[in-house]
Amino acid sequence: MPHKSAMIEMPVPSLPPAPSLAVVGSTARFPVGRIFCVGRNYADHAREMGADPVREAPFFFTKGPHAILDAGGAQGANLPYPTQTANLHHEIELVVAIGVGGADIAPEAVADHVFGHAVGIDFTRRDRQDEAKAARRPWDMSKSFDGAGPVGAITPGGAALDGDSAITLDVDGGRVQSGHLGAMIWDEAELVAELSRWQALQPGDLIFTGTPAGVGAVGVGARLVGQVEGLEPVVVTIGD
Repeated sequence: MPHKSAMIEMPVPSLPPAPSLAVVGSTARFPVGRIFCVGRNYADHAREMGADPVREAPFFFTKGPHAILDAGGAQGANLPYPTQTANLHHEIELVVAIGVGGADIAPEAVADHVFGHAVGIDFTRRDRQDEAKAARRPWDMSKSFDGAGPVGAITPGGAALDGDSAITLDVDGGRVQSGHLGAMIWDEAELVAELSRWQALQPGDLIFTGTPAGVGAVGVGARLVGQVEGLEPVVVTIGD
């Protein structure tokens, strides 16, 4: 009879703790599941990226949960400068946190599904993204890497923020991005409703809603402070 080699039992790996974010006014934390992002949702940013800012159906991409970096509080978080890039770009964004799941959500019902809002930064390996676009390849790795999505503390409340609310990003004390939420091509309700047509939303989902113009590169030692009126800031220092 053929010899049967002894089976070697491998231990089942244990997963790292699920990422979570602080909640303003609570000791509880918001568990993060999936991260969805929308592209080119501010006309001025679409233009600076060489695109025509027409109001067509929004397009979405994702970041893995490993991209979450808890960057709330005065000190925020440290992000080591990522590998495989020499052109790390910042993109300040309003983040919507989903508390109640659902599919085919009507725009007027979106507030019933939103747990709260926060400020986030969509970091991008811009050189790698440009290479992937030129080669007509997916650019997932330019958007989804460790720490690519720092987010500040979540402020509870389902109602959308006022369109006049300012959204800004300062790098080393200088203003580099500035806009207001009303300049979004697709507003919060429209974005959440549209995304729910493609993917049933779940509690713990985060939705990055796009960035105004002024995206640019940051280097080691840079300190970024992103703000949206009425929300806690996101604070990130780029490490070596």
